[in-house]
Amino acid sequence: MNRHVLDSEVQEYVNNHLNDDVHKLAMSKSPFKDVDSKALANQIAAKNKSVKKLPTWYKTDSIYYPALLSIEQCSSETTATYKSALAIGDSLIDLTGGFGVDSYYFAKTVKSLTHCEINVDLSEIAAHNAVMLGQLNIKCLAVDGIALLEKTDEIFDTIYLDPARRSSAGKVFMLKDCTPNVVEHLELLLSKSKRIIIKTAPLLDITAGLKELSNVSEVHIISVKNECKELLWIIDSDRSAQQPKITAVTLNESQKEFSFFKGEEETEVELLNETPSGYLYEPDTALLKSGAFNLIAARFRLKKLHHQTQLYVSDHLDSSFPGRIFKINSLLSSSDLKKEKSPRGNVIARNYRDKAENLVRKYKIKPDHNKFFVFTQGANHDYLIIDAEIMQHY
Repeated sequence: MNRHVLDSEVQEYVNNHLNDDVHKLAMSKSPFKDVDSKALANQIAAKNKSVKKLPTWYKTDSIYYPALLSIEQCSSETTATYKSALAIGDSLIDLTGGFGVDSYYFAKTVKSLTHCEINVDLSEIAAHNAVMLGQLNIKCLAVDGIALLEKTDEIFDTIYLDPARRSSAGKVFMLKDCTPNVVEHLELLLSKSKRIIIKTAPLLDITAGLKELSNVSEVHIISVKNECKELLWIIDSDRSAQQPKITAVTLNESQKEFSFFKGEEETEVELLNETPSGYLYEPDTALLKSGAFNLIAARFRLKKLHHQTQLYVSDHLDSSFPGRIFKINSLLSSSDLKKEKSPRGNVIARNYRDKAENLVRKYKIKPDHNKFFVFTQGANHDYLIIDAEIMQHY
């Protein structure tokens, strides 16, 4: 960490050049003796990355930004705020602290927080920023979090960690493919805390994760604007024998949740055997990740279009549904759509014989904010084109 980056004239330069081309800036001569042009470019690029993702950091003076990759990989304020409510007790240790976003929000809900980060520079940066942000109950240690747990006699109410996938792991990965290896150290973690919160990428299969881990009481699937951001695994040392609770959460203008206990999703579903009318429901990606395709229909009194199509129909509009809702205007044939002059609408293709981008070209469909053409398949395996308008966004 180069402390000269925090000099007032350097900070003023960064704020005055936020709209500059950082690639050109990195290649030019720095106006400062103790801060090179690459460091200036990184501060500007990282701060710009924080505008929406980390607005509190962006708006706070004298924040020191790490390498751009750390900003890209850290939690957003939206997801960090949600997970902070899952901590229990007065003390929490973050074993993989990084830039410190999760630690900052956890520190708002506990009395004392220990931030562990093996990268000395990143640990120093997190410590400095915690002071600038006014969160003074964070203690930053430049240590390996697992090694610290092995040596200390201290017991924490909550342990949090965000294991990094090892580069050798393929697209499909398991927890044992991550560093630190949670599976290998689970007994240690359970001996040092009442609750463990593990953050993983959404690519991790929930069933596979439950097989690798013991004592899982909850799994939270976090989505923002229909993009699955992360999975949270809650492990409690005193967990009861009941099945883990799965919660799909959408963090948009309002927060919506869909929860069930593992096994409840194995239920029957009613298929729609008549012409679709009323309202069309499209679940958020968090619901789809949960695998509760049939339970969604039962809970919201919906009928499913097709066993392999996660689209649902109802004659009522339920705004508590986590996902998009469309009003069905009519059912079109392929020839009907071809006859339309300059048809306008957004195209959705689900379990259809062609891709959305090809259908746009085929029917010369121009985009529209509110109107949609939904290409899908019905219960009788007939292909459908539904003319609809959006009633509820994600």
